[in-house]
Amino acid sequence: MSQSYFDTDNNGHKPFELPGAKPHYSPDRPGQVEHIFLDLSLDIPGQSCQGSCSIRLLPIRNGIDRLTLDAVNLNIESVQVDEVAQNFDYDGEQLSIQLSQGTEIGKHLLIAIAYSVTKPQRGIYFIQPDKHYPNKPTQVWTQGEDEDSRFWFPCFDYPGQLSTSEIRVRVPNPLVAISNGELINTTEDGDYKIYHWSQQQVHPNYLMTLAVGDFAEIRDEWKGKPVTYYVEKGREEDAKRSMGKTPRMIEFLSQKYGYAYPFPKYAQVCVDDFIFGGMENTSTTLLTDKCLLDERAALDNRNTEGLVVHELAHQWFGDLVVIKHWSHAWIKEGMASYSEVMWTEHEYSLQEAAYYRLLEARRYLSEDSSRYRRPMVTNVYREPIELFDRHIYEKGSCVYHMIRAQLGDDLFWQAIQTFLQDNAHKTVETIDLLRAIEKATGRNLLFLFDQYVYRGGHPEFNIAYSWDGDANLAKITVTQTQAGDGKNGTKDLFDLKIPIGFGYSQQEKVRSEELGVKNNSKLQTPNSQLKTFTVRVNEREQSFYFPLENKPQYISFDVGNNYLKTVSLEYALPELKAQLEFDPDPISRIYAAEALAKKGGLEATKSLSKALKNDPFWGVRVQVAKQLTQINLDQAFDGLVVGLKDRDAYVRRAVVEGLAQIKTNESYKAVKDLLQKGDKSYYVEAAACRAVGAIASANLEEKPKEDKVLKLLKSVLEEKAGWNEVVRSGAIVGLAEFKTSQAALNLLMEYTKLGVPQPLRLAAIRALGQISVGQSPVNLERILERLTELAKETFFLTQVSVATALGQMETSKAIGILRSLADQTSDGRVRRYAEEEISKVQNNIGSEKTLRQLREEFDQLKQQNQELRSRLENLEAKSK
Repeated sequence: MSQSYFDTDNNGHKPFELPGAKPHYSPDRPGQVEHIFLDLSLDIPGQSCQGSCSIRLLPIRNGIDRLTLDAVNLNIESVQVDEVAQNFDYDGEQLSIQLSQGTEIGKHLLIAIAYSVTKPQRGIYFIQPDKHYPNKPTQVWTQGEDEDSRFWFPCFDYPGQLSTSEIRVRVPNPLVAISNGELINTTEDGDYKIYHWSQQQVHPNYLMTLAVGDFAEIRDEWKGKPVTYYVEKGREEDAKRSMGKTPRMIEFLSQKYGYAYPFPKYAQVCVDDFIFGGMENTSTTLLTDKCLLDERAALDNRNTEGLVVHELAHQWFGDLVVIKHWSHAWIKEGMASYSEVMWTEHEYSLQEAAYYRLLEARRYLSEDSSRYRRPMVTNVYREPIELFDRHIYEKGSCVYHMIRAQLGDDLFWQAIQTFLQDNAHKTVETIDLLRAIEKATGRNLLFLFDQYVYRGGHPEFNIAYSWDGDANLAKITVTQTQAGDGKNGTKDLFDLKIPIGFGYSQQEKVRSEELGVKNNSKLQTPNSQLKTFTVRVNEREQSFYFPLENKPQYISFDVGNNYLKTVSLEYALPELKAQLEFDPDPISRIYAAEALAKKGGLEATKSLSKALKNDPFWGVRVQVAKQLTQINLDQAFDGLVVGLKDRDAYVRRAVVEGLAQIKTNESYKAVKDLLQKGDKSYYVEAAACRAVGAIASANLEEKPKEDKVLKLLKSVLEEKAGWNEVVRSGAIVGLAEFKTSQAALNLLMEYTKLGVPQPLRLAAIRALGQISVGQSPVNLERILERLTELAKETFFLTQVSVATALGQMETSKAIGILRSLADQTSDGRVRRYAEEEISKVQNNIGSEKTLRQLREEFDQLKQQNQELRSRLENLEAKSK
C-alpha cells in the first residue's frame, strides 16, 4: 500500500500509543482456509451487493462446534455447512456459526453464507455521478487493507490465513469487472455481463479485490504475460506516460529478487476517489487516478513512477511472501519503498538514488521529531492501520539499505533471494528475514535490528574536526547527542562501525586505506580522492586521531552515507566550502551546505551561491536553494534569484519557495514576474502563487496593495484550471496568507462548496484553518460553522482536510468539532489524526487561554441550564 496523518517520557518524544491502545495477537485458528468463492451481483444505483460467500475449511482440531467469522454490517440471510442449514448468531460485527456436528481432522467443511450489503461504510466503494459532480464516472472498487474485507464479505479477517480465491460478479453493460488472477469466463445475461475470475495462488483475503468501471484497456506484456492498464476513457496517453515502464520494472525486479514475477497477469486499475495512493492486490493493483500524468506534469513529477514500482514490488513482498501479523508490515512496506530507491538507481543514477534515500530519511525524521517515536515492530495499537506510517515505509527503506551496506551488493541480493525462495506462498515475521540473511551469508545482523527495528530512534551525530600541523594528525570528535549524559543516556547510544574519509581535490593519486568500505571506487571523481578509515562509534563522545601525509581539504563522515542518522558538522569554513565543492557524494555536499548556512556570513553566502549555479546535480541545487534562505543578508537574495533560470523545474520550484521566505519587495517582484510570465511546470507556478501571498501579506516597507494581489490570485483561480488543480490549489494557499482579509476568506468559502473540483475543494477546506487565525470573531464563527458542516461528509479525504484545517486554529471550539469527527468517523486513520490535531489546537491556544475560554463556555452553559430549568419549572407550574 502507498500512503498518499500526549506527552510522556519517551525521550522527549510523544508516544505512539494513544489511549485505548492494547497488544494485538493473531487469533487461534480453527483450521486452514483453502478456498474462498464470492458469487455476487451489484446494484450500483442502490449501492448494494448481494450473493454468497463460500469458504472451504480444513479443520486443525477435532470437536470444534463453533466458528466465528468477521462480518461488519452485513445482512446475513442463511448459513449452510456441507449443504445443511446451521444455527448462527450475528451481532453486526461477528458471525458465530453453531456447527450441528463437531469438526473432524482431515474432513473438509464447505461453509456457504448467503448475504447482502447496502451502503457499506468501508471495504467496497460505489462511485457515481450526482448533481454536484455530473461528470464523475460510475465505478465500484474495493479496499481490504488493513481489516476492511469484513465490510463486504464474511471472512477470517487477518493476514495469517492464506487461500486461493474466486470471484464471479454480475455487472451492468458496458462496465467491465477486473479481479485477481485469470479471467476464466464471461457470460452475457441480458443487459448484464457475468465476469468469473480465479486466483490459483494462495493469498490473504485483504488482497482480494474487485474493480468495476467503463474503462479503456491498454494492453502490454512481459514474457507473454498480460500487463494491462485500465483508465477512464480519454486518458489513454496519460496511462502510457504514467505506467508504460511497467514491463521493464517487472523484468528488473524479477532479476533483482531472483524470482520471476509469480502471477498470471499484472493489471493496474486507476480509480476515482481512491483513499490511498495505491494498493497491491494480488496481480491487480488499484491506483488513484490522480497519479495519471499529462505532459507538463511529467516534467517534475517522479511520484507516479515511484508509486508504480512500489505497488509492483509488493507482488513479491506482501503478496508472494505475506506478513503473518500487521506488526511486521515494515518487511513489505520497507522493501516496496526501497524498491523505489533501487529503480531510481537503475533508471537514473547512483546520486539520484542517494538523494531519493535522503528524502525518505527526512520524511521519517520529521515524523519522529514532530509526531511520535516508536519501534518499527510493535503490536500495541488501537487499529492496525495506525502502523502504516513513515516508520515502516521510509525508515523501513533506510533499514533495507543499511542491510545492503553491511553485506555488500552480492550478499545482500543472495539474502533477499533466499528469503523469497524459502518463504514463497507462506507467511513471515521479522525473525524470518534475519534467518534468511544468516542462512545466505553467515552474517548475524541482529545488532542492527536491535538498534533500528526493535526500538525507536536513530543516532544524532555532532562532528568536530581539527588539524595538528606539527604531528600531521587529523582529530575527529564524534558526539551522539541523542544520548543524555549519565547512565540513563547509555540506553539511547548506537554502536556502529562508520567509515570516515579525508578528501583531497588535487589530481595526484592518494592511496586510499580501504578498511571495510565497499564501492570506494564509485566515490572517486576526477577532482577528488578520499583516504578512508573505519572507526567504531559506541560512546556518547569519542575522539579519533588519524595520521595523514597532508592536511585534508574536507572530511566525509560516514562515507557513502549509508546509515540512517542526523549529522551536524562543526568544521571551519574552508573545510565546509571544500566539502560542498569537491565531495563526490551529493549527500555530503548537502550536509556541508546546511553547516555553511548555520554559520551564515558573506563567505558562506558566496559559497552557496556558487553551488546553486555550478553543482552538477539538481538535488544538491534544490537543497542549496533552501539553505540560502536561512542567511539574513541581501547577497543571499542575489545568489538565490539566479536560480529562477535553472534548467531544472525542481530547482526553480525550490528557489521560488526560498524567495517566499525572504519577504522583500525584490523577492515579491521576482515571484510576481514569474507568475505573470508562467512556467513550464505546474508546480513552479503553484509555488509562485503561494509565494506571492506569503510575501505580500508580510510587513513590507512598500506594501503591494492587498486588493491587487488578491486580484492576481483570483485571476489564477479563474484562468488556470488544469491537471489535478495543482496551480489553482497554490493560489488558494496564497489567498490564505491574508489572515485578516475578509475578501480572501469570502473567496476561499466559495471554493469549499460541492461542485468545485475535488483537489481544489480540499485545498480550500485546509486553507480555512490557515486564514482563521487573523479573522474577526464573526468571521471565525463562519469558518467554524462551515467546518462543522464539512465534518459530516463521509469521504476520507474531506475528513482529513477538515481535521487539518481545525488543527491550525486557535480556538477551543475547534476541539469540539475534532472530537465529534473522531467519534463519528469509520476510518481509523481519521480518528487518530483528529485526536492528534486536538493536541495541536491545545498547544496553539496555550493552557491559560484554554482554561479561560473553557470557564467562559462553562459559565454560558450554566446560565443556559438555569434558564432552561426555570422555564421547565414554569411549564410544570402551569400544567398543574
